[in-house]
Amino acid sequence: MSGVFNILGNTVKELAVSRFQKPTLVQELAIPKIIEGKNVLVIAETGSGKTESTLLPIFSKLTSAEYAPIAVLYVTPLKSLNRDLLDRLLWWCNKLDIDVAVRHGDTNQYERKMQVEHPPHILISTMEQIGAMIVGKRFREHLKNVKFIVIDEIHEVVNSKRGVQLTLSLERLKKLCGNPQIICLSATVGNPDLAAKFIFSENNYEIVNAISPKSIELKVESPYPTKEDEIIAEKIFIGGSVVARLRKIRDLILEHRSTLAFTNTREAAEILSSRLRLLDKNFPHDIHHSSLSKEVRIKAEKDFKEEKLKCLIATSSLQLGIDIGTVDLVLQYQSPRTVTQLTQRVGRSGHGIGKLSKGIIIASEGDDIFESCVISRKALRGELEPLRIHQKSFDVLTQQIIGFLIENYSIDPKETYETIKKAYPFRDLKEEEFSNLVNFLDTQLRLVFIDNGIKRRRKAFEYYFDNLSVIPDQKNYKVIDTTSNTFVGTLDEEFIASHGDVGSSFIVKGRPWKILSVEDGKVLVEGVEDIESAIPAWEGELIPVPFDVAQEVGILRREIKNMLEESLSNNEIIEKIKKKYPVSSQSTVRMIQLIKRQIKKYPLPDEKNIFIERFQDYVVLHALFGSLVNETLSRFISAILSAEHGEIVTSKTDPYRIILKGCNPEEIKKILFDYKPEDVEILLEKSLPRSSLFKFRFIHIAKRFGAISKKASFDTINLDRLIDVYWNSPIHKETLQEIFTEKLDLDKTKEILEKIQNKEININTFEGLSPLAELGFRYELQDVARPDRPEKEIFKIFKNRLLNSKVRLLCINCGKYSIVEIVKDIKELRCSHCQSKLIAVLKPHREEAQNIVKKWLKGVELIDEEKIKLEFIKKSADLVIDYGKDAAIVLAGRGIGPQTAIRVLYKPRRNEDDLFKHILEAEREFIKNKKYWQ
Repeated sequence: MSGVFNILGNTVKELAVSRFQKPTLVQELAIPKIIEGKNVLVIAETGSGKTESTLLPIFSKLTSAEYAPIAVLYVTPLKSLNRDLLDRLLWWCNKLDIDVAVRHGDTNQYERKMQVEHPPHILISTMEQIGAMIVGKRFREHLKNVKFIVIDEIHEVVNSKRGVQLTLSLERLKKLCGNPQIICLSATVGNPDLAAKFIFSENNYEIVNAISPKSIELKVESPYPTKEDEIIAEKIFIGGSVVARLRKIRDLILEHRSTLAFTNTREAAEILSSRLRLLDKNFPHDIHHSSLSKEVRIKAEKDFKEEKLKCLIATSSLQLGIDIGTVDLVLQYQSPRTVTQLTQRVGRSGHGIGKLSKGIIIASEGDDIFESCVISRKALRGELEPLRIHQKSFDVLTQQIIGFLIENYSIDPKETYETIKKAYPFRDLKEEEFSNLVNFLDTQLRLVFIDNGIKRRRKAFEYYFDNLSVIPDQKNYKVIDTTSNTFVGTLDEEFIASHGDVGSSFIVKGRPWKILSVEDGKVLVEGVEDIESAIPAWEGELIPVPFDVAQEVGILRREIKNMLEESLSNNEIIEKIKKKYPVSSQSTVRMIQLIKRQIKKYPLPDEKNIFIERFQDYVVLHALFGSLVNETLSRFISAILSAEHGEIVTSKTDPYRIILKGCNPEEIKKILFDYKPEDVEILLEKSLPRSSLFKFRFIHIAKRFGAISKKASFDTINLDRLIDVYWNSPIHKETLQEIFTEKLDLDKTKEILEKIQNKEININTFEGLSPLAELGFRYELQDVARPDRPEKEIFKIFKNRLLNSKVRLLCINCGKYSIVEIVKDIKELRCSHCQSKLIAVLKPHREEAQNIVKKWLKGVELIDEEKIKLEFIKKSADLVIDYGKDAAIVLAGRGIGPQTAIRVLYKPRRNEDDLFKHILEAEREFIKNKKYWQ
């Protein structure tokens, strides 16, 4: 019964049997190898007992021999996982008399001091904290005792710079403590061997792949609206199909005990939550994402675990193994975009051995259903995406070289280079590249100097501790709707750097907005309705859709088309698709209808057929190559066209199409046929450095190098000059390398160009806006978030805001009357002291105006600034004499003073609304132009 537990020490064995009765598959496979002292990558799904498969043999070793603390370093990618893991370990450690503690960025000074003076046997920490601990003089002595290193959730960091940093930190640790046994834990991962090599590099290792035949149930749903849904839709200004999806989500949550609902972005989580409250204001749910405070997140986790909530709406913040209790359903709102993402999320349900993991994707329309079907089929077959790792990251290497120098004032270049090469991402680092980087740190950044070895300069300390984390600090901007003066949402620096020009449009809260001004951490906007607002659209946090998924969407499109051309009935097509894909009948009907509408008048783009269609000033290139290839193709084509036209050709991409403005199909065809595949990289290396994508990445990489202050904001730096200064330097090269790794796919794009030129992929052109092209002009969240907001409603909101604005009424006849009043509540513009109608209307904060008027009435000499303000006050009062309350309404407008108010009031109007329309026009003009005269 106890199986592999028999090889554990007696006390640990007894506890294991009392806790589990019998070992799980992962425990059977992993425990013997860890007992033998082997380096192991353990792969198993969430809830399979993989944490204990690592800890039980380590507990057994700790209790059977004397190990000086710190014997075990347990590393996780998140502070929240540390908290969760500590609670889990305490049960075992208290019974085994083993000390355990947590150390991360939030650990207070007292706890840190105690950990130095009384080190625990097991220390749980984050990846970044290794860098801080290893340079502490007293703490280093304890780290020399480390015999076991456990790295949890390794799949989360292998493809990021955090992972690169971890590999170098491990090499530094090994130099300190010898050759510790390393155990990595991972959920399902696309290529396990690469994940293992990434951590173990040249060391021997074994992979324990313990993915058990756990039952997974998946379904893609996109319900049709009922009559009841249409009635609700009219009340809350959302489409009937959206209400149907919201109702389905609500019903599924109520049918299950505990539901985790995942969205792809924080914004989507907030919107979905607010829309569910529109259906039912007392609906028992909460939200959980990384922008919320730690206290709010912990409370949400606790309430969900105690079943005070039926549902938590989350982003990737709950994708990892945080213990949140029993979950019997995972909902995914809209396509999860990757197979790995869906697999990890659905794995949170049925959290336990032999339990069913149940997941339902609530897809919207069009591409979303096709994509969700493909990803679900791949998830059921375990077809995960391969990993893409960062190679030779010079910014991370810089920070680690300085780390070596914090440990020792002087280091030997040859020895340091050999240590660095042991880390897998740096296995191909040339000695010349290393020397060039060190010279750059000496001559340009002044972090080191070369004198019989590499030595640190004084500023090295500050630089090192400022850059313990490679995660960039993001400044957020508040988006303010000037029409209603209300807070719309937030945008991060990357958006402002990429799309933050005045006049450009973007999507937030599912609606298109036009930027009027960016100032003081705010983005002032107004709503727009035209199709142009789709370029550019902001995808922010969205994970790229892989090439293979987009290609299979093409295959599915073609299969439906073939069945329609064979005159199969809807029911026959539905049955055939449902045999291959886990999809509902209603969702299948939606896919069939879309293909029917497309092939009625237009050709069908699929995995082997590119179609280029022209609509007005737009060209839509239907290319089913996924996010990264389409982004690469788009930038390649735009760079050539922009050079030829002498002006920037704007573009927008998604996994299935590229939309360009200001060109024609023949130009694009010529580019795809005439340019060689190797031209792609050459052209992008030349054109990218002037792009906003490059500039934003450049700032963060320059910060990691210490070239600019960690606190510097992109809008305070002359970026073009800085890029010129560091042209072709390691900063410049690393920026390109990061973009090529994370945002683009050069190799696959070259392959696509070859296939086009070899006629393996066909290209044809046609005119018109086809149904599949129209999908590219839609907005990511419009279906959930965007109420029907015609101009009338926008105007109504503006008028309401203006009438509810506060103004200060000041008598300039006696100076004694100064009150703040809401515009709509103004009955009479007359002084209550002297009955004069000489009343100035001012902004409510203008308290000093009364003193200026009193000084003027007494004949006291005014300073120049006061004289200017007095003229303003007098002109305002003159307007009230001439126009009465209308003047007060106009002067309540944003940026409208007496001079502008005269023009507004002078304009002809047929009714009261015309006055408000003139005010709205004046406000827009003010916001647009104020930066020129401020």
